[in-house]
Amino acid sequence: MHAPDPPADLAVDLAGTTVWLLPERALWWPEGAMLCLADLHLGKAATFRARGLPVPAGTTQGNLARLAQLLARHPGVQRLVVLGDFLHAAEAHAPALLRALAAWREDHAALELVLVRGNHDRHAGDPPAWLGARIVEEPWSLGPFACCHHPQHRAGQWVLAGHLHPTAVLYGGGRDALRMPCFVAEPGLLVLPAFGEFTGGHAVPAAPGRQRFAVGAGRVWALP
Repeated sequence: MHAPDPPADLAVDLAGTTVWLLPERALWWPEGAMLCLADLHLGKAATFRARGLPVPAGTTQGNLARLAQLLARHPGVQRLVVLGDFLHAAEAHAPALLRALAAWREDHAALELVLVRGNHDRHAGDPPAWLGARIVEEPWSLGPFACCHHPQHRAGQWVLAGHLHPTAVLYGGGRDALRMPCFVAEPGLLVLPAFGEFTGGHAVPAAPGRQRFAVGAGRVWALP
């Protein structure tokens, strides 16, 4: 008999409430009807091409399609919070990217969109007003959470952050090693993996008081 597949999403208790860590590299908070993700870096590939580096096209369309699928999987989402680095650079304001973003926004017109400014957003500039986004500085408080771009600690709040693009390196026999995106939790802080596909990653090792949740094969699981 085939054993049932393990659940793809992972429930974690933070600040007296339950959040779900999603294999799409996002966080779902049902009590607040909030979907949270970090580091889209929309327009990064276009920026590289504009600066003479030969990288593939289509990453913005792919990222927006993944986001649309994620929202469809969670119809209860009323608010989308992006924890910084929504756009990658000034070149992200290219007509093709803006057209793709406008089409995505038209399909999700009722969604409240909150963008926490990150370091790349400051260089890229704010997105056009027609996006209908509420643009805020860190920390932005919502319930028990402080939504930030840069990982930090704040008294009395649990910080949700991005910026690091955390990954975990898993070692097998011989010289086998596998790098995977991961969520990283420490007391009072949860760092989300980068949502964008074209972002790279920073290896975060195991440490006392630190819990890592790896993302791969369509599921999230706690690492020892």
